[in-house]
Amino acid sequence: MSATPQKNRAARRVFAAAAGLATAGALFAALPASAGTPAQSAGNDFGHSKPKPDPKTVDVQLLSFNDLHGNLEPPAGSAGTVNEKQADGTTKAIPAGGVEYLATSLRDARKGHPYSVTAAGGDMVGASPLLSGLFHDEPTIEALNKIDLDVTAVGNHEFDEGATELGRLQNGGCHPTEGCYEKGKKFTGADFPYLAANVTSEKTGKPVLKPYTVWKKNGVKIGFIGVTLEGTPNIVTAEGVKGLKFHDEIETVNKYAKELDKQGVKSIVALIHEGGAPASTSYNYNCDSPGAGDGISGPIVDIAKGISPKVDALVTGHTHQAYACTIPDPSGNPRLVTSASSFGKLYTDTTLTYDLRTKDIVRTSVKSANHIVSRDQAKAKDMTDLITRWNKLAAPIAGAPKGYISADINGRGATTPETPLGDVIADAQLAGMSPADKGGAQIAFMNPGGIRSDLVYKASGSEGDGVVTYGEAFTVQPFTNMMNAVDLTGAQLITALQQQVSGANEASPKILQVSKGLTYTLDMTKSGAARVVTDSVKLNGAAIDPAKTYRVAMNEFLAGGGDGFAALGQGTNKLVGASDLDMFNAYLSANSTAQAPLAPPAADRITIIK
Repeated sequence: MSATPQKNRAARRVFAAAAGLATAGALFAALPASAGTPAQSAGNDFGHSKPKPDPKTVDVQLLSFNDLHGNLEPPAGSAGTVNEKQADGTTKAIPAGGVEYLATSLRDARKGHPYSVTAAGGDMVGASPLLSGLFHDEPTIEALNKIDLDVTAVGNHEFDEGATELGRLQNGGCHPTEGCYEKGKKFTGADFPYLAANVTSEKTGKPVLKPYTVWKKNGVKIGFIGVTLEGTPNIVTAEGVKGLKFHDEIETVNKYAKELDKQGVKSIVALIHEGGAPASTSYNYNCDSPGAGDGISGPIVDIAKGISPKVDALVTGHTHQAYACTIPDPSGNPRLVTSASSFGKLYTDTTLTYDLRTKDIVRTSVKSANHIVSRDQAKAKDMTDLITRWNKLAAPIAGAPKGYISADINGRGATTPETPLGDVIADAQLAGMSPADKGGAQIAFMNPGGIRSDLVYKASGSEGDGVVTYGEAFTVQPFTNMMNAVDLTGAQLITALQQQVSGANEASPKILQVSKGLTYTLDMTKSGAARVVTDSVKLNGAAIDPAKTYRVAMNEFLAGGGDGFAALGQGTNKLVGASDLDMFNAYLSANSTAQAPLAPPAADRITIIK
């Protein structure tokens, strides 16, 4: 799922914008060998019946997950559930996630598996809740070290604060402006390698981080190549990707697969921060029905079909979906492609049968399944201690009340393109930017990927039900993008609305959340730009005049043309306001009290014809 990038995380957040690329060519610590049996699961046996014991092969357990986004505590509301299809055809939402449970799940899974490696598909950090985000995601890196993560690809969110900050997360050291967060403790960095094979320095042409690594145990060798989506610059602020080039995923993986093969590494796994969309949101849906890969669509399908047969499995991410399917490789042979939802709610357990003679994976014996990180199991004490320690540091800021709500206001967890929380955020931005001296905005747009959670009525701590704390507001809007007000013509406004459902966004529309007074109709029975019913676009009941100039508020990511909205990047007469988070909190404070809490809006500004 695309998301806005993370800028400096509030006025207190100042980071080195210049991507110094000091990480280029850095060497990384050797991968620790860890040792993996699941509970609730869903997946496929990608081959035939299990082969008879063969002393010439060993089974390597690959445990994987993706898109953790710093969710150390169990995600709240609908964002913290996994859909499970029941035997009677109904769907049940099961609470899942939280690193206390993820650690237990992975440690239990490793038992009895002498050959076990744990890998991730990117976005381990970024767009994180306050507990991790307030501390530039140091708590999450610490947790992943304790979980014994062996390797991860970078995702787009690893670049939210630029390459220099990513290098610090890898190599350690206290934050350049905020220093060390705990007296006498220096941040040591990740003891697992971040892989960025398709991200190079514009100056040197070399990868800014290690492109691949080889996991070894008792003569068994498995190569891991890590890439993020080539389109990362389209969904991260310009400062975050300054000085960097992002290359084609297929060409990059094939290049390094060839290199590994020449080194005698025949077993290769690609960690790709790009994904697909299964036909069902249930994690136990069989996406190989009726045929291999028939139940999945999206960018990963073409990528998988183009990646060299030298690669034996693909661990993917980015779309926050759950799947374990086979997509044919260029030779037409089935190959495993997995994704484990997001926020640590699932993990994937894959058995790779390694032939000690050929040093390659026996593809017909590959098995894989996704498993729920259930909250019914025991918590890992070291994770509980970690969360408690960092929560004490965050408490003075996190627990401050900012507003009141009468019920859940769904954003990330909503099932409709226009969401109740999207309306609230757009209204907050309009309120903050509409005064004449603040920008004179008449309309506000919010990108859907920037809304990272729901506002949940149930208390997250001791604040009481219905109270919105600073920490909860931060979890919804963790990027702290500065707000802009710009001039756009009516024609540019309509073009921007068309760009939601055409061009790069046609296959997977990105529906802007709009402020009160702006209404229009989307006809999804049509294709491309024609989906926007032009004469339905109105502001306070009056048709948008293509020749007229309007003042429009949006965050700096959208104002820079992010997420494929080139028309929004054409704004002129820019005025920079406060941050989106500050405006959100100010709106909650001004528009809700304990006696008159804010109710979920109807989300009826966009009429959709299906």
